[in-house]
Amino acid sequence: MVRPPLDKASEPTSVHVASPPADFAVKRNSPMRLALVIAAAHGLNDAYASFVPPLLPRIMNDMGLSIALAATLAVAFSIASALPQPLFGYLADRHGRRFFAVVGPVVTGVFIASIGWASTFWSLVLLLTMAGIGSAAFHPPGASYAVRVGEGKGSGTRYSIFAFGGSVGFALGPLIAVGLVQTRGMDGLWVAMIPVLAIAPLVYLGLPSGRHETRLASRPPPPHPRVVLRLLVGPLGLIFGISATMAFVQRTFLTMEPIIVSQSGGSETLGAVALTLYLSAQAVGTVAGGLLADKVDRRLLLAHLCFWAIPAHLLAVWIGPDGWWGLTAVMFAGLLGMATLPPVVVMAQELLPTGTAVGSGIVMGLAWAVGALGVLVTGALADVIGPQGATLASMPVALLAVGFALRLAPSKGGRGDNGRDSASAFAGGD
Repeated sequence: MVRPPLDKASEPTSVHVASPPADFAVKRNSPMRLALVIAAAHGLNDAYASFVPPLLPRIMNDMGLSIALAATLAVAFSIASALPQPLFGYLADRHGRRFFAVVGPVVTGVFIASIGWASTFWSLVLLLTMAGIGSAAFHPPGASYAVRVGEGKGSGTRYSIFAFGGSVGFALGPLIAVGLVQTRGMDGLWVAMIPVLAIAPLVYLGLPSGRHETRLASRPPPPHPRVVLRLLVGPLGLIFGISATMAFVQRTFLTMEPIIVSQSGGSETLGAVALTLYLSAQAVGTVAGGLLADKVDRRLLLAHLCFWAIPAHLLAVWIGPDGWWGLTAVMFAGLLGMATLPPVVVMAQELLPTGTAVGSGIVMGLAWAVGALGVLVTGALADVIGPQGATLASMPVALLAVGFALRLAPSKGGRGDNGRDSASAFAGGD
């Protein structure tokens, strides 16, 4: 039987030929696989980010700095690594995420490893600022790769994997930094840039093409700034407040604890051990917070975590890391503080499903910058009443986060009603 010739409208096109490779790419870049790749990059980036706090007593002695100036160094990195995140998030949403996710840790690692060559306070500030910008470029696309709100249920678990990788790196950083400096001196810290230069190509190969992301016809544009601003005066603003308050509590502890230990006669190693235990517990907290964010009312979860983080931090600062009770308090403080981050990031991304990197940049970056500014106040107060007293006076600020959490609408598991309904209410008309 002879078939009639096909007209041009019915002729097969090359689209059908291209579909098998596209299907393969989807499987190859599954949400969990991407979460694992980006978690490894997160660990590398944040290991460098935690080099500075344990070295502050040594830098203070070498340069003759006050506590307030030493705190300024930590804040310079914190603000640079936080404040530009919404901008980098917007650029990643618009132009593709892979470039920022790969180059960010390289910039962080190279400039942090160069601080041993700084001869003046301001050159050190410049190096830390450049390192912070690299970290700022990485975090929004990294969190967006991990959470993948479009995949539905399990976003909290995937974010916990991403955050766990960062927390492990953050926990190992103080020991690596102190170990290198004690064996090679500050001038030998440059050796630390080798791992990131070696691993960056592997991370690049493990992530999907950013150019392919921007060419997808179905990819919606990032949200209009008006939509973001409207959300910031509503639910996103509350989430921002929680993140900023808890960032202040945690960054105050990380900055002041090595100085407290040093001024009470403890060794540089003891200060690094205290930070490592705190940060290791944070790694556990990210996993717990991510898993619970998928299962329970996030509003109540955040309220409880923020409330109980207050006595844990007060005990950790009051007792000190000299004995088991103090070390236990340090670990509980780290766990409870960081467990707030997964639900915060997931809720923000659900509010901005077409701008997940922007949402992450606001509640991670912008919020962390605001929280870090408060450390300057604690540092100035420490020069007057001592580092321990100033830190103890700072911790009750976390009560603000409890109040913000209780004002949120209930949100339970997966893509919670809080995110979807609030986004619809505030985005209407645009």
